[in-house]
Amino acid sequence: MDWRILLIYLSGYIVSIFVCNWIVKSILRKYRDSIGESGLEKAGNIIGALERIFVLTLVILNQYLGIAIVFTAKSIARFENLKGREFAEYYLIGTFASVLSAMFVGFLVNYLVKLI
Repeated sequence: MDWRILLIYLSGYIVSIFVCNWIVKSILRKYRDSIGESGLEKAGNIIGALERIFVLTLVILNQYLGIAIVFTAKSIARFENLKGREFAEYYLIGTFASVLSAMFVGFLVNYLVKLI
């Protein structure tokens, strides 16, 4: 494999994990106080990073249907919490921001790889 392609993929994952995390946290910051703290400390960051890794990998592999599976698994785990409107809205904003940011990075990675 060409080292440039490997560098593009590695950069995509780094951006997806760290830069996208910052973007999602920035979007959710103003809503955080109305939701409160629950669950394991920093679990949301880890779940978000894993979610973006899965989504980025699926976009790179052109397996867009798999993104629905990621979203569904996350929704099943949060089913009880989604009954409250405030949490449901917070969850959707965070999930959509996370998924869309990872998809954007994936599209960019695919574009850059095709240029080589």
